[in-house]
Amino acid sequence: MKGKSLLIIIGIIVLLAFPLIGSYNSLVTSNENVDAAWAQVENQLKRRADLIPNLLETVKGYAAHEKEVIDSIASARSMYAGAKTPQEFAEANEGLNNAIKSLNVIVENYPDLKANQNFADLQVELAGTENRIATERMRYNDVVKTYNTRIRRFPTNIMAGIFGFDKKQYFEINQQDAEVPKVNF
Repeated sequence: MKGKSLLIIIGIIVLLAFPLIGSYNSLVTSNENVDAAWAQVENQLKRRADLIPNLLETVKGYAAHEKEVIDSIASARSMYAGAKTPQEFAEANEGLNNAIKSLNVIVENYPDLKANQNFADLQVELAGTENRIATERMRYNDVVKTYNTRIRRFPTNIMAGIFGFDKKQYFEINQQDAEVPKVNF
């Protein structure tokens, strides 16, 4: 009788352990999904940062005296290079967006620049990269939402608390960057 009771207790423990293991593994998977999505955001931000020096060199040839705008773009790119967290990347993104808006003003002042094939190709690449960034940012925020929801739901929140799964930060932009820049031809 004693052996049978022991087997029943072991059976109950095993039955309770499987959902806990599944819950833990689910949290690990969600955490990895967030990290992978963030890596894609970083990848696209890096692509944009790598395009900017080529764009600047092309613009320099036409607008050598627009040093202030060129310097602000270089500074914003450096800020991006030093970013580590989603918040720092959001701030760097804001700086790059503002610098690119200033660059667009220069382009309007130099009609020959718009006709330059190198500049046109770089603008197309930059526009494509901006779309990729928006897509990856959206994907990242989606997986962060899923993860944050999972770690807050009962009973998974208990497992998340025990193993230190913390809330992840969304990649957000400020209201000014959400506005469409005005371009006059």
